[in-house]
Amino acid sequence: MDQSTRNRRVSQVEEFELISAITAGLPTSEAISVGLGDDAALLAGDSAGVLVCSDMMIEGRHFRRAWSSAEDIGHRAAAANLADIAAMGGRGIALLVSLAVPADVEAGWVADLIDGIQAEADKVGAVIVGGDTCGIEADHGAPGPIVVSITALGRLGEAPVVRRDGAQNGDQLALAGRQGWAAAGLTVLSRGFRSPRALVDALRRPEVAYDAGPAAALAGATAMIDVSDGLLADVGHIAAASGVAIDIDTELLPVDTPLRDTAVAFTIDPLGWVLTGGEDHALAATFPPDAQLPDGFVRIGTVSFGEPGVTVDGKARKGPKGWVHFGG
Repeated sequence: MDQSTRNRRVSQVEEFELISAITAGLPTSEAISVGLGDDAALLAGDSAGVLVCSDMMIEGRHFRRAWSSAEDIGHRAAAANLADIAAMGGRGIALLVSLAVPADVEAGWVADLIDGIQAEADKVGAVIVGGDTCGIEADHGAPGPIVVSITALGRLGEAPVVRRDGAQNGDQLALAGRQGWAAAGLTVLSRGFRSPRALVDALRRPEVAYDAGPAAALAGATAMIDVSDGLLADVGHIAAASGVAIDIDTELLPVDTPLRDTAVAFTIDPLGWVLTGGEDHALAATFPPDAQLPDGFVRIGTVSFGEPGVTVDGKARKGPKGWVHFGG
């Protein structure tokens, strides 16, 4: 890492700029088929290898106990990992769960959290196989935030792994799963409301199209990503990794009725939720121009030659593109 980067605070460095800086020069290994830069790593081994990813949630930053039950938080934490496995074309098989918990948290709350994690894992046939626990305190002995960290292991199906760097000129961009619902739910809760319940529940427990990942791989997807930080932000990672320009057509972009109705009530544009919201864990993938999209995917844009990046209706969109990890 160069000295100028070392001297900057992480709040002044974008997430992927920081990741690039701290991972530059790290060694690779013949035991790794896919390493840094994708939703999950692929360990070499038997015929398919093993997919590995991890994700962390911190109380106050990613969830609030006032808004979500322990089981809700467990569902969200597991979904964040299992969606990454799906985005590589695989299916989760096992989870390692590590928890940092203040001493004043009831044991029953922790048990409910684990129940939520396993309930989400049940959707793909995965199981919890281990992890770690520890206490946590903030400064001066005050209770620290709960931290939930999960590592997921997965397997590929019959198709090869799908990475972020394979999008080609002429490909179609497609989306599977709900998009913008969790962001709308966060807006609802942030403004002191608890309804529409469907949107609030979408934030609490994402409905992930896990089967769409392996189906996309079988259909010949050239690139794929889990939309966890925002559609513009995450499709931007495909564009950067593939060295292509991607344009999203808002006429094709699904804006579901609950989003439209709530946006009218709040006098805001629902496209903001759809374009920049994360946490629904929809899957965005590119497919050859003549490919038939698998069930659950809808075309939302086009890939072309050009400066790597994402435009909306042919124009750059101003403002945030998604979740800012070091935004304070």
